[in-house]
Amino acid sequence: MADQIRKVVLAYSGGLDTSIILRWLQDTYRCEVVTFTADLGQGEDLEPARDKARLMGISEIYVEDLREDFVRDFVFPMFRANALYEGTYLLGTSIARPLIAKRQIEIAAETGADAVAHGATGKGNDQVRFELSYYALNPHIRIIAPWREWDLASRTDLLNYAESRQIPIARDARGEAPFSVDANLLHASSEGKVLEDPWVEGEEYIWSRTRAPEDAPDRPTYVEVGFRCGDAVSIDGDELSPATLLARLNDLGYENGIGRLDLVENRFVGMKNRGLYETPGGTILHVAHRAMESLTLDRGMAHLKDELMPRYAELVYNGFWFSPEREMMQAAIDFSQRHVTGVVRLKLYKGNTSVVGRKAEKSLYSADYVTFEEGEGDYDHRDAHGFIRLNALRLRLNRMMLG
Repeated sequence: MADQIRKVVLAYSGGLDTSIILRWLQDTYRCEVVTFTADLGQGEDLEPARDKARLMGISEIYVEDLREDFVRDFVFPMFRANALYEGTYLLGTSIARPLIAKRQIEIAAETGADAVAHGATGKGNDQVRFELSYYALNPHIRIIAPWREWDLASRTDLLNYAESRQIPIARDARGEAPFSVDANLLHASSEGKVLEDPWVEGEEYIWSRTRAPEDAPDRPTYVEVGFRCGDAVSIDGDELSPATLLARLNDLGYENGIGRLDLVENRFVGMKNRGLYETPGGTILHVAHRAMESLTLDRGMAHLKDELMPRYAELVYNGFWFSPEREMMQAAIDFSQRHVTGVVRLKLYKGNTSVVGRKAEKSLYSADYVTFEEGEGDYDHRDAHGFIRLNALRLRLNRMMLG
């Protein structure tokens, strides 16, 4: 099998694990390796990854800033759906994987590679998300998942392998990290080790994207988020690119202690997992978008969207971003967003995001109809009698016939 693969595109962070994977691919498959490192707003300098790949003999090295692509083409479409997995999780890790996979497949085509590789373990969801995306975009691609193939069973094994192959090891690499972190412009997630007991509260040092709500300012922050066709386009009247807008919301969320979540979730692979999630800007955006829809969506359309949402969120979580059913649902969701345009005013205060105002040019809200005073609408109070009688008919029959 090994000699059948000529070139592989590796999703490469430059960290210890993917550096070991890089060398292992060279040793095991005797193939060329192309490294791909994506900047999705994780907040790290990625140039060291380029330098490290070069030191390890790699000549085709891709380091790309995909922050705008990430927010525009993946985060925003998902937020149009108001997607929450199991009612609470804003899918920060899940939504990043299809973009990385998409770029790997494109780079494979550009470089003539016949395989792709990732560093996800055999216990997590990411292996599924990566590989379903690979196959959806290139049904004939070869996939290498080292964690499911090699015999390196412990961190000591990994470190010994790195030392035996002269792979640079950070000074503190032999110390066990107390938890693992995944981060991008939408969120940061922490899980494992000190967080594995769901009864034990996560220590303050674990949180990196939000300050503690009790340490947030004692005065509220007001912010106005402008929307156009379902996507946020401005903050306090300033039009911003998607990534810049989300970054500014992240800053506001950080200052006000917004976006923390302690969650036990059901992984697609079958086990439960406890994680601490921080989605400061995303939490603000989610609340603002729903407020904008409250003015601009017809009741039937809004309720149908809410029915579709759990299924949409599950598709994203499970790795089916490129599935026909997700694309079909996206088309329906995007149709619903044609008039979701306007401004929402929010109050941010000690971990809370409260809607305090909203306006839209094509608002379906009518003060004339809803007022307790005499309005100018054509609503006739007497019409309610027949409406109620018709809706009560089956209830009356049920009681009369069945007792």
